[in-house]
Amino acid sequence: MRFDVLGLILGWTLVALTIPLVLCAIITGFLDDWDLAIRAFSLPAVLSLFIGFVMLRFGTRRNTHTRLRDREAFAAVALVWPIAVFIGSLPFWLGGVFVGPFTPDASFADIARGAVNSWFESMSGFTTTGATVITHNMSPNCIPGTTADCINAQPRGLLIWRSLTQWFGGMGIIMLGMMILSRVIGGGMALARAELTGPSLSRLRPKLKQTAFALWGLYLFLTLMEFLLLYFSGSMNLFDAVNHSLTTMPSGGFSTHDASIGFYDSFLVESIIIIFMFLAGVNFTLLWFIRDGDFKRAFGDEEFRNYVVYITVAILAVFVALVASGTSAGRSLRDSMFQVISIGTSTGYTSTDYMDASWPLVTHLILFILMVVGASAGSTSGGLKLLRVTLAFKVAMRELVRIAQPRKIEQIRMNGEVVEQNQIGLIVGMLFVWVGLFFISSLILAIFMPGDTFESVTMVVASSLGNTGPTLGDYGPSSTWAGMNSGALLITSILMWFGRLELLTAVILMHPRTWRRESRVHSDRSAIALYRRIMEEKDDKKNRDDSK
Repeated sequence: MRFDVLGLILGWTLVALTIPLVLCAIITGFLDDWDLAIRAFSLPAVLSLFIGFVMLRFGTRRNTHTRLRDREAFAAVALVWPIAVFIGSLPFWLGGVFVGPFTPDASFADIARGAVNSWFESMSGFTTTGATVITHNMSPNCIPGTTADCINAQPRGLLIWRSLTQWFGGMGIIMLGMMILSRVIGGGMALARAELTGPSLSRLRPKLKQTAFALWGLYLFLTLMEFLLLYFSGSMNLFDAVNHSLTTMPSGGFSTHDASIGFYDSFLVESIIIIFMFLAGVNFTLLWFIRDGDFKRAFGDEEFRNYVVYITVAILAVFVALVASGTSAGRSLRDSMFQVISIGTSTGYTSTDYMDASWPLVTHLILFILMVVGASAGSTSGGLKLLRVTLAFKVAMRELVRIAQPRKIEQIRMNGEVVEQNQIGLIVGMLFVWVGLFFISSLILAIFMPGDTFESVTMVVASSLGNTGPTLGDYGPSSTWAGMNSGALLITSILMWFGRLELLTAVILMHPRTWRRESRVHSDRSAIALYRRIMEEKDDKKNRDDSK
């Protein structure tokens, strides 16, 4: 492991994180109170800048930017999340969203629980999970029996920061760093392979820096478009429109109200959000092709066609089930479209309580499948990704055909191109790791949640790994995750991190060989071997010349 390279990437990331912290401090000062702004954001901003500067000043070399390999890239991407989450949690803790050191008459136990809550909220934000622990019994800003809407009672500036954690986490902090600091960091392709959620990376521009600009430009454009549509819909004020546009495109799902999108009870608002949730579940490369007018290339993509069929079938199935249970056709269509797309893209907004008795068991099974699978690769959604599931299905069918026809040679194809065997192995391996981690995590979480049901525990694990947020069981759309103890919250936050890294990056991070320091002896031996090989080649050339 080249720790100087790791220090370079993490250092610049922390320096870049200072910018949104300062921006939110200014916003908090104008919208809320300057004392609150200084208390909540001064320490995180200074700490982020200081640690980043120390890493860059003392932890790097003059030639560090030329030494980046895949090993360092994967390690940096994996480590940047907990560091960013820690810095991002401090405004919630210091600003009083949860019990913190500035909360009057708070006990040490309450302050410690407030720190865990802040960490969880920040991890849920940066990983775009969307689960929250902001509730009346956890936030000093909410008075039980008096405060009707606990989330909306929080300081405006801190809610903006909460939404920004999802917006930055959606496209990826490292991707932002590649765009801004690519000349300094270097090795952009290795970072992109580690950061981007898709199994392959399509360059939209000749250089990776230009590709990063293109993706972030499209991301920003769609965010602005949604903001304008929500604001001029007449159902949202300026503040709510800003926050919901920041949390839709990253498939985040943080809302400014306890009731989420159901608070507005507006068909127009739901329709706008449905459109942008659907777009967030599409591979951003295809969205760029559509932007350039290359509709044939975009709509001809096999995964996109499967995505449309997959969402459509799920909507129809939930619609039929709701109608059969006695719900009106209009309401059934409205609720099924919103919830299927919300859960299927791992956004996590809710417009209704799908744990209500009017939603039959079959709808819960469909939502669970959507929660696990997710949407398209290369999108901001979580889950296993539809492309991987499709390829795994093709592999299974191929093996079944081989049993009946042993001599038949059949290759796995996607969009008419043969998928390499190592790619297939990676996908199958990831599915196996996911299943194994799901069962192990369920067992561990069951120990920390002895009073909960089997459904609640397993659904929380699935939601955490899929970065979905609202789940089934006791932690459904009408409940927060505040009922969990601190141990359970820490475990689920780790699962969110694993889900955001798509498991394999986290596995690479935990492998002992990743952290093996390169010894000078090894380098010297390599140099000696190279020197001997060069000298032998020169001697062979001299002997051939002499023989002539």
